[in-house]
Amino acid sequence: VAKAEKKARTRAEVDEIIRWLTGYTQKGLDAELGKETSFEDFFGQAPQLNPSRNLITGVICGVRVEDIEDPLMKEIRYLDKLIDELAKGKAMEKILRKCGERFDGAISPTERMSTRTDRAELDASKDAVVNRDPK
Repeated sequence: VAKAEKKARTRAEVDEIIRWLTGYTQKGLDAELGKETSFEDFFGQAPQLNPSRNLITGVICGVRVEDIEDPLMKEIRYLDKLIDELAKGKAMEKILRKCGERFDGAISPTERMSTRTDRAELDASKDAVVNRDPK
């Protein structure tokens, strides 16, 4: 929290990141923090570790996050990396890996390809119905 607050970010943002990563509610997070739970218990008892956390990549403390083999250390470094991104001023949408969600109304290239494929399949099915031999 101190690291984020030094860079004019808030405890609420830190809590949002932790809740996103672990699935804790704010009440559950506050309870765990109040008990001074160990990292092992905190992550081990997390309600729902976010499946998108594997999108967190990069170097933290000189080690590539995606190369960490110890499961507990990987979870700790995921959290460390997210807080580091927050402290560096990154937007929350990017920190929380809200990929695929576009906030400017634009369609991503992947969505565009998907739309073309869906449209082509729809056109083919319409052609099949229109050109059907009525016997």
